[in-house]
Amino acid sequence: MYDALYRHVLRRVPAEPAHRVGFALIRAAAGPAPFGRPWAALRGPVDPVLASRVMGIDFPAPLGLAAGFDKDGEGARALCRLGFGFVEVGTVTARAQPGNPTPRLFRLPDDHALVNRMGFNNSGAEVVAARLRAQRAARGERVVIGVNIGKSKAAEPDEAVADYTRSAELLGPHADYMVVNVSSPNAPGLRDLQQVSVLRPLLAAVRETLDRVCATVHVPLLVKITTDLASEDIDAVADTARELGLDGVVATNTTVSRTGLATPPAVLEQIGAGGVSGRPLSAPGLAVVRRLRERLEGTLTIISVGGIETAEDAYARIRAGASLVQGYTGFIYRGHRWPVRIHRDLARLIRADGFTSIADAVGADARA
Repeated sequence: MYDALYRHVLRRVPAEPAHRVGFALIRAAAGPAPFGRPWAALRGPVDPVLASRVMGIDFPAPLGLAAGFDKDGEGARALCRLGFGFVEVGTVTARAQPGNPTPRLFRLPDDHALVNRMGFNNSGAEVVAARLRAQRAARGERVVIGVNIGKSKAAEPDEAVADYTRSAELLGPHADYMVVNVSSPNAPGLRDLQQVSVLRPLLAAVRETLDRVCATVHVPLLVKITTDLASEDIDAVADTARELGLDGVVATNTTVSRTGLATPPAVLEQIGAGGVSGRPLSAPGLAVVRRLRERLEGTLTIISVGGIETAEDAYARIRAGASLVQGYTGFIYRGHRWPVRIHRDLARLIRADGFTSIADAVGADARA
């Protein structure tokens, strides 16, 4: 049904308006009773083999929705009712900002990919924090919510640390975990923050802020990197994360590379700049997980994102060393039943290999 709807309707609507309409329908249909309960029942029970405790958090299932879909924290509970094990909200900036001019989101159907240059459009940390506070206070099941923070476009380079820590101060009390995003290609100068000499004081300041405003509970902190980093730079970020006592690494963000795409060059030229997500990131994303696992030696959590479209994709990342996985583009192309199908098939793969829990499968290839 969704495939037919996508082929005949959604793909004819510009990508960003289609996203807004689709997300509004999800919030309406999977929101509070009487609609939310039947939808949750349709999702069915989650196989207990998929449950795990990661970074001190209980995750009912390993596939989460990556940052970028729910930028303003409007529908985490509704999205989890579709079958996601957790939702990462954002990217949120300290200051509200409109993002880049439209159009800024494009489909590459021949590649099962997207190109985006959204530019961190969001309502700002104060508004999102209030929204998350209200969701936490509302009746209903508790869901795992991560918060992804980035630099405000208006913040000068020497204001970056203060800008990130302001977001951490406002959002930390409402986050199950927090991700520092320094890897989007769509925010001017952001990727420069991946340089270890700049990254170290930034991450240290965010960690200190979280410890101060969340004194009674440890909020795990992760850093999100791009597949476009050189191998030695991946190692340097991993070493810095261990040195600072971070809880993990999210790998990877979108890529600026256009290598190997089936989409005609003329179409890509017409679309212009932006980060590519989806199927083209499958091989590079897996390679980064393997390198991180080797460098980190299993000491920090790896959340793998980028190019995960099937249960086999997810399982490959888990066996390579990822404790959790995320998707976004696969959800766009495969529809609302996608997370349920991924989890159903993933449970089958885990049991077929003789594991009694997903935790036993994490890093199995590296151990072998």
